[in-house]
Amino acid sequence: MYHKPVMLDECISGLNIKPDGVYVDVTFGGGGHSRAILDKLGPDGLLIAFDQDADAIKNAPDDERFIMVHQNFRYLKQFVRFYDALPVDGILADLGISSYQIDQAEKGFSTRFEGALDMRMDQRESRTAEIIVNEYAEEDLMRILRLYGELKPVKKIANKISSARAESRIKTTRQLIDILTPIAPRGRENKFMAQVFQSLRIEVNREMETLAELLRNVEDVLAPGGRLVVMSYHSLEDRMVKHFMRSGNLEGVIEKDFFGKDLSPFNLVSRKAIMASEEEIGENSRARSARLRVAEKQETTN
Repeated sequence: MYHKPVMLDECISGLNIKPDGVYVDVTFGGGGHSRAILDKLGPDGLLIAFDQDADAIKNAPDDERFIMVHQNFRYLKQFVRFYDALPVDGILADLGISSYQIDQAEKGFSTRFEGALDMRMDQRESRTAEIIVNEYAEEDLMRILRLYGELKPVKKIANKISSARAESRIKTTRQLIDILTPIAPRGRENKFMAQVFQSLRIEVNREMETLAELLRNVEDVLAPGGRLVVMSYHSLEDRMVKHFMRSGNLEGVIEKDFFGKDLSPFNLVSRKAIMASEEEIGENSRARSARLRVAEKQETTN
């Protein structure tokens, strides 16, 4: 079952929806955001949604104002152009993984269930977590654990995996957890395992690369005055989004004209990340790590 999206009201408010506008939900999931957007649209409005998960596609609403695209959002520009919908008035991205996907044991996203080491959001892709765990060189395992899991004892983790796979192929989430349990920090076992799984999931789905591609397309897709609303759940994503909204590039370098005026194509609607309320966190623990950022494309860009 899909749950109510984190900070739903804040996301919809951030889009500043016009009834006759064109909007894109690049992470359809259970359709919670999309249905809330459709509720705000009039008969002449249009919503295009993206999702690469075949299960998510089944939730597409039957609405003539709605177009479902079964693709990764890295293809945002191509499909919005294909549907002759350029430019759009708002883009919404709720990054990471849905509660529904986590609860599907067979996809191997969760440390709570026994399942195959899969972790693909798009089952049409060939690379799985099993391939990474069993076939990546130790140095590459260390890289993704450090970068995407933000873990410290990466050499010890990679070495433990390497030693275990030399004896037999690691195929399930339970096998991986059992292998790493002896070196997990005492009292922080769950957090440790979650970080390991996060690093594998990000690598399997190329999440940082696809986010970068999405952001590079935003300026060409958004209309002047259009809104970009992005919710992220770990610091790497949030840092990239923050840099992009502030400067218009992934490095966060603000370029200036001859007179010293900032040339960023965006204005920050909220200077700081918007956080979930304590009440919402109490109802949904996933909301605790959510960071929501909103930017508006300047009416005139240089």
